[in-house]
Amino acid sequence: MLHSKTRWHSPAADPDQVRDLARSLSISPLLSSLLVTRGFTAPDEALLFMDGGTDDSYDPFLLKGMAQAVPRIRKALEEEEHILVYGDYDADGVSSTSLMIYLLRHMGASFDIYIPHRSNEGYGLHNHALDWAVQQGVTLVITVDTGISAVHQIAYASQLGIDVIVTDHHEPPGLLPEAFALINPKQHDCSYPFKGLAGVGVAYKLAQALLDGRVPEEWSEIVAIGTIADLMPLLDENRSLVRKGLASMRNSPFPGVRALLEVSGVTMSTVGAVNIAFGVAPRINASGRLDHAGRAVALLTTTDSVEAGQLAGELDLLNKERQMVVERIVAEASDKLAGQIGDGQPPDIIVLANQGWNVGVVGIVASKLLERYYRPVIILDIHPETGMCKGSARSIPGLDIYEALTSCSSLMDHYGGHPAAAGMSLHRDNLDAFAAALNEYAAGVLTPEDLIPVTAADGETEVADLTLQAALELERLAPFGMSNPLPKFIVRGAAVKETRTMGQDGKHLKLVLQQGRHTIEAVAFGKGALAELLPGGTRVDVLAELSVNEWNGSRKPQLMLQDLAVPEAQLLDLRGSTDAVKRAVRLKELLQPYSGSTPFTVAAVFQNSRQSPLSELNGMSLWTYDEDGGITALPHGQAEHNGSVSLLCLLDMPETPEQLDALLAAFPQADNIALLHALRDGRDRLQVPTRDHFKILYKLLASIAASAVPEREVLLRLSRQSSLGVRMLGRMLDVFEELDFIERTGGMITFVSAPAAKSLSASHHFVRLGQTAEMEQYFMDGSAHELESWMQARRQGVS
Repeated sequence: MLHSKTRWHSPAADPDQVRDLARSLSISPLLSSLLVTRGFTAPDEALLFMDGGTDDSYDPFLLKGMAQAVPRIRKALEEEEHILVYGDYDADGVSSTSLMIYLLRHMGASFDIYIPHRSNEGYGLHNHALDWAVQQGVTLVITVDTGISAVHQIAYASQLGIDVIVTDHHEPPGLLPEAFALINPKQHDCSYPFKGLAGVGVAYKLAQALLDGRVPEEWSEIVAIGTIADLMPLLDENRSLVRKGLASMRNSPFPGVRALLEVSGVTMSTVGAVNIAFGVAPRINASGRLDHAGRAVALLTTTDSVEAGQLAGELDLLNKERQMVVERIVAEASDKLAGQIGDGQPPDIIVLANQGWNVGVVGIVASKLLERYYRPVIILDIHPETGMCKGSARSIPGLDIYEALTSCSSLMDHYGGHPAAAGMSLHRDNLDAFAAALNEYAAGVLTPEDLIPVTAADGETEVADLTLQAALELERLAPFGMSNPLPKFIVRGAAVKETRTMGQDGKHLKLVLQQGRHTIEAVAFGKGALAELLPGGTRVDVLAELSVNEWNGSRKPQLMLQDLAVPEAQLLDLRGSTDAVKRAVRLKELLQPYSGSTPFTVAAVFQNSRQSPLSELNGMSLWTYDEDGGITALPHGQAEHNGSVSLLCLLDMPETPEQLDALLAAFPQADNIALLHALRDGRDRLQVPTRDHFKILYKLLASIAASAVPEREVLLRLSRQSSLGVRMLGRMLDVFEELDFIERTGGMITFVSAPAAKSLSASHHFVRLGQTAEMEQYFMDGSAHELESWMQARRQGVS
């Protein structure tokens, strides 16, 4: 049994609405169901969402502040004022800055750009940057993707004689800066219909306003990068902008975009939102995280292909370095948290701070710890000299981290962000109070259900519905991203037809799943180790995305597994393992992440004669078979289990039916039973005894042991003269002794020449030999299904 890593939740679509929409638009029920569950029940709305419309852009002058900003910028152009574009260091800020460079170049402006250094300066508008701007002759600053919280800095700019136009999309604070113009669709009195624009989206609306709507089509590529990278909802106007950008990107005129796609391993002709999110965006972000974001801006705005290739290569190397830095900090942060909580549960909001944690990657670290513990996480770097802490937060759906930070704003020097992600700075003297205040706030907001990870699916379906045509149809819902995720489907009760691993060292898993006569391939990256837990015939539930696999000119549907479960208890057939102890430890490691919400418990059972390093079985409940037919728990290495365990490892098979019965009685419930015992050679195995076996043995004994002969010699001679092994022959001699056919004295055997007639069935040893041999045949030669059925019948007899 494997529990899914998260709870799967799928809405139930109204079957009448699904049927009606499918008929109206001539689409498959699968696509129709997706549209209905995503809120598109009317045919015209669904068609507009899939194919777009002629008027899918709003008037930029609906944005509050735009009417003031446009004439001020035109005045600056006419009077040849020097303009400063002030951006941010993340991918949205880089894209916004790059777009403004294209705009001001296009309009012939005199301008400079300024992006603060993430580690040395931190987020937002800074007074020292304004001082520098004055020295450069700047009289107008246009912020992009920043500025909405810069109350004091914009007041300082006014004292310097600089006008500031803010274009931003972050949550506005209670007190807004007195800028020349504030453009942010999230202002409470802004009438702009769509509030989900990225920073680059707001900059694009400014370009639309200044150019009377005649914005070069290729600029939408820059908008697409920033919008996808900043996890903005791919709905409404964003959907249109990203679609245009991706279409343009497939034949991009920008050397920088082409070079970025190449180093990211993305084929230009098929580039999609997922490629941008996982290939392009991390490399742009790496520039601001480990170096200076200006390098990424230079890449996106260069007209030189050679320079673009060089810059893209540099960003690719920075991204590799970033990955190594993240791995180190994740390990250190995990150790730090473990030291704080011991065996207890983590706090509702995890707050960790340390010196030497690169502030450029703490947001990624927070995301990874959130995935592991499913709690809001804040990771901060402490400056060794000033004691100032700069950090990033990532949150779960049940807690708005921006609101949580607002509740303790007095403890911070600065903060800002969204419900799901935020940044902040504070002094280390306030760290304890900060963590305490956040957790006090969380205690009043979070419920136990909020702390159980849930994965949203789009519905339950059958393998028969997951066709190539259905996979191709789903592309009409693209681009996929925030608020329009790649569709995920639940398939229940599919049988594993084939299991194999792929890639270097078998890192990835490939299954063939079957329902009825329909099959489909399923791939799970990084899950190759699960292959031994999913033999053919296993019934599984899967959560997966449907895609098209293209290979050698052929196309077929393929599932990309996101999660899986085996709902029934499993008998894992690993008989003949060369090292049963190591295999048990490995199984424990494999199964623990799939133990669900219940405590993960493991028991190992073995024969007293086993010479095993028990220390390797740390954390397991250890049991040995008794010679008198029971099983006994060892006093060390024990765990509470009340008869129910996640994994029961049989390092050795029971030698007698009584030992098996005791085992089944001690563990009436086990999610998984692993058979790890050795396989005996053929002649060393017991056979179900027959009368013919005993007739042959009787004749041989008459010729061998007419007078007293050492038992060892008898066994060896009998073994040479028959097809039976010494172990089987010894058990048969027990039967003969019980029936008084032989006499055993002092290790010697004497054949009784005229015994009283007795039936073999009257011998307890004969009956016991038959039962033991039957058990051994199942454990040695029976299929896993045969053994499981036999054990289940035996269990019912025991109970």
